[in-house]
Amino acid sequence: MGNYSRGHNSSRTELSGCELRRVAEAHKGEGSEAGLWRDLVERRLLKPSHPHELHQLVYYSVYAEWDVSVRGPPPYWFPSEIQSKDSNLGRVMEVHGPKLLGSSYHDPVTSFSLFQKFTVQHPEIYWSIAIKELSVVFREPPKAILDTSDRSNVGGTWFPGGIMNIAECCLLPGSLPKKTDDGVAIIWRNEGFDDDPVNYLTYKELRDQVMLVANALDMTFTKGDMIAIDMPMTSTAVIIYLAIVLAGYVAVTIADSFAANEIATRMRITNAKGIFTQDFIIRGGRTFPLYSRVVEGCQSKAIVVPVRGNNVGVTLRSHDLSWNDFISSTGALPKPFNYPPVYQPMEAMTNILFSSGTTGDPKAIPWTQISPIRTASEAWAHCNMQAGDVYCWPTNLGWVMGPSILYSAFLTGATLALYHGSPLGRSFGKFVQDASVTVLGTIPSIVKAWKSSKCMEGLDWTKIRGFGTTGETSDIDDDLWLSSRAYYPPIIEFCGGTELASSYVVGSLLQPQAFGAFSTPPMTAGFVILDEQGIPYPDDQPCVGEVALFPIHMGASQRILNADHNKVYFHGMPVYRGMKLRRHGDIVQRTIGGYYIVQGRADDTMNLGGIKTSSVEIERVCNRADERVLETAAVGIKPVTGGPEQLVVLVVLKPGALDCEPHFLRTKFQKAIQKNLNPLFKVSYVKIVPEFPRTASNKLLRRVLRDRARQEFSSRSKL
Repeated sequence: MGNYSRGHNSSRTELSGCELRRVAEAHKGEGSEAGLWRDLVERRLLKPSHPHELHQLVYYSVYAEWDVSVRGPPPYWFPSEIQSKDSNLGRVMEVHGPKLLGSSYHDPVTSFSLFQKFTVQHPEIYWSIAIKELSVVFREPPKAILDTSDRSNVGGTWFPGGIMNIAECCLLPGSLPKKTDDGVAIIWRNEGFDDDPVNYLTYKELRDQVMLVANALDMTFTKGDMIAIDMPMTSTAVIIYLAIVLAGYVAVTIADSFAANEIATRMRITNAKGIFTQDFIIRGGRTFPLYSRVVEGCQSKAIVVPVRGNNVGVTLRSHDLSWNDFISSTGALPKPFNYPPVYQPMEAMTNILFSSGTTGDPKAIPWTQISPIRTASEAWAHCNMQAGDVYCWPTNLGWVMGPSILYSAFLTGATLALYHGSPLGRSFGKFVQDASVTVLGTIPSIVKAWKSSKCMEGLDWTKIRGFGTTGETSDIDDDLWLSSRAYYPPIIEFCGGTELASSYVVGSLLQPQAFGAFSTPPMTAGFVILDEQGIPYPDDQPCVGEVALFPIHMGASQRILNADHNKVYFHGMPVYRGMKLRRHGDIVQRTIGGYYIVQGRADDTMNLGGIKTSSVEIERVCNRADERVLETAAVGIKPVTGGPEQLVVLVVLKPGALDCEPHFLRTKFQKAIQKNLNPLFKVSYVKIVPEFPRTASNKLLRRVLRDRARQEFSSRSKL
């Protein structure tokens, strides 16, 4: 493992020499590195305007003698005792901690781990407290928080008897959290209008627009229909999403990057009766067709929103509708901006999301009315999301983070910030500045692009008090760059899944944080790490193994539309302390010092650009890309320096195909994947091999392939 140091370029820009020396002198001595770094940050001696090389020089110099193998990951952010008591979770702990934990309770920081364990043992107590902090209003209150009497339902029944409409909860004003009709609900900007003032909708305006669309839905569809959304996450898409849920339909959310056959698959699985889309997508100054992809993939009625202006820029099929014609259907209504919400039980489906497995079809995961409460509660507890915050996270409604940030903003009273365009360039960064974003979510690939292009230099991000990141493994140096843009606020890591509607491991504002690491399970959630025999390691032991989740996880899926839920998540899993553990599939390291690092998937699922996909899906496309290919094996490789997984494709050629070069195949594979699977996936490396290692029953030994590819890819990266 060695010491915590790495190469960096020296910088000619200097800190205030006298002050730096004074701080360093005050922290002389063994084991003082964390105190020195904390002091440097709190004094704001390192500024966003300083070049990244200077931040590198100071950070890696401070921790040069820090031995990770002995001391675990070095912390870069530390909770303040005073500020922690004013945080959402800290405030609740101060009120309830002494009663729940007795004399063991001291303060939110020192008692955090104890309180978290208490919530795992008594989830109904925690949720009876937390739900009152969110904008959750029941039409009929539940008979209980949690009912575990049904032995066949290992996840329990949450809020039995409760009736509500979760979209209405998003739209209603309230006192806790504080939401008013004239408060800003959504703030946004269109790409190409970077110097214009930002646009915004108040909660009253948002509610009116949602109810108008809900009335139009009733003119076109039948209650209970599944209705798809395949468009960028714009303010209009958010309005459509909320209207579908408010009116008692089910939203089927599809990422706007998918090829036509992937759209068709999702429409087929859900039998969606209609689909909202755009004529085009504008990204990075370029225009891409979307409606044409949608109509190639399905015959369902499409309602088409113009990307700019009032008129769509394509010729529609006879049974499709323009956005204007769709909205005009409400013209004869006496009160088109009024709509009575459809109230349903807590377990009613509101949204179908998709999570890739290791077979051809993606898993169709239903979200119920419970799922939004879970996801919003994590933003409330772990990001301290509250009224007055401006929350921005470039994503799409087809990925779990889309609905997550929507509900997290509206159920905590924060403002949702949306940029209608590419998040990769300076224009997005200027929007973050101009919208006064306070919590900015990312995926590591985007951060790497910002850092390498230096496109964010000179922008003021100092109103950001916290970052979030998910989807991929974080790169330590990229995180150092990101945090330095705003005087080193914490970067809260999230790792979970669509089927959890949340995380199983996160960061916390009540614990010191280390770059690229998680510090705790979230509230009421628990897990163990299994050894190769499926036996859990002791909770305090550093280890590496497959993670297994506790089954009582509020908001987690309890069915899949197109697969056997029990078989996918519980079949063959061990029993721990009387609980049947839930499968998740990640390999997790618990470090010295109690941090967690997610090392990848235990099965054959890869994580490419923040999107989970299976080896089978990649191979299915690559096998057809060139007639000289006999078979392929796709593996995801984590670079030795950290960061997102890289896609490596190993190839066995047909006999006699000797003139095929790896670089030629890489180009063909890339084009095939972009056309048939996802244009966001990038092939990093192709290697031709004589044969694949297999078992006696001819099963491909993927782990052997992965290890070999990792070794070669590592050597190649170093070169």
